[in-house]
Amino acid sequence: MIDSLRDEFPATSGYLAACTMGLAPASTRRAISADLELWAAGRATMDGYGAAVERGRSAFARLVHVDAGRVAIGSQVSAQASVIAASAPDHAEVLSVRGDFSSVLAPFAQQAHREVRVREVPLEALADAVTDDTWLIAFSLVQSASGRIVDVDAVLEAAARHGARTLVDLTQSAGWLDFDASRADATVCHTYKWLCAPRGASMMTLSPSFHAQLRPVQAGWYAGADVFGSCYGADITLADDARRFDVSPAWQAWVGAAESLELFAGLDLPAVRAHNVGLAKELCAALGLPAADSAIVTWADPDGCDVRAMADAGLAVSGRAGNARVAFHVWNDERDVARIADAVRVRAFA
Repeated sequence: MIDSLRDEFPATSGYLAACTMGLAPASTRRAISADLELWAAGRATMDGYGAAVERGRSAFARLVHVDAGRVAIGSQVSAQASVIAASAPDHAEVLSVRGDFSSVLAPFAQQAHREVRVREVPLEALADAVTDDTWLIAFSLVQSASGRIVDVDAVLEAAARHGARTLVDLTQSAGWLDFDASRADATVCHTYKWLCAPRGASMMTLSPSFHAQLRPVQAGWYAGADVFGSCYGADITLADDARRFDVSPAWQAWVGAAESLELFAGLDLPAVRAHNVGLAKELCAALGLPAADSAIVTWADPDGCDVRAMADAGLAVSGRAGNARVAFHVWNDERDVARIADAVRVRAFA
């Protein structure tokens, strides 16, 4: 199945930046192009766009092993995390990984006026840092800056032991690292990276018990039980399930997202992980780096010389937090490993 998906990405040799932005699959490009023609001809409809949203919602639900009724749609991770932050009790402690992505942390930091406090600890200390005072543990399953993977089993066990809630950001993992979202109280995920959807389609999953504690502070007409009956006035009946946390979708983004999400929802994610991580381990061996069980490989590059050398060699990579960062996905192969290693070695001996 990986081979069939790879056919969706022709001529992508040297693209090692899925952790920054995914690539548009051929079927997604066709769907967006067809929609543009409908729009230009005046034949696009809100019902058609709504159907695309529900296809995307259902596909993501399958991908993370939950019922579609537990999935809320949005446009940005930070906005969806803000719904949870707005519902944090006064004086609540939010525990997270030091240096985690700002979209996970900043919404809670903005509740400081209610004495909500964010406590950041090293990744390896996260589970041990949970206490009875911790209201929420908020973290990215795969860290953006380093590619390191949180020991989610240990964190979830600590959360259960201390009665803490959990929020897991899947943005850097969904699409290559399988995770059952029903294990967490909430997950958030922007789909434009490893899931190769257009930017502007994000997801949030909620457990029933956590759902009941949250205020739908972003509620609008699309959160109504009857969407088109909720367009006017303040007194609307919200949906009973996670749709009460929906925001009005960016139509064209969801046309593309539905196609991309359906592609990945049908994949054998353990096989995708084995492919991606296998290439990452080959690169680590070639560069003399410690092997890691992640599709993202990073190493110290404080002056950006390695990033520039790889860019000069025609490779699309990224630099974050003083590191060079490369990401392996389904379209990559051993030739990409060799090109990275050659570029870095040439720079080192220049």
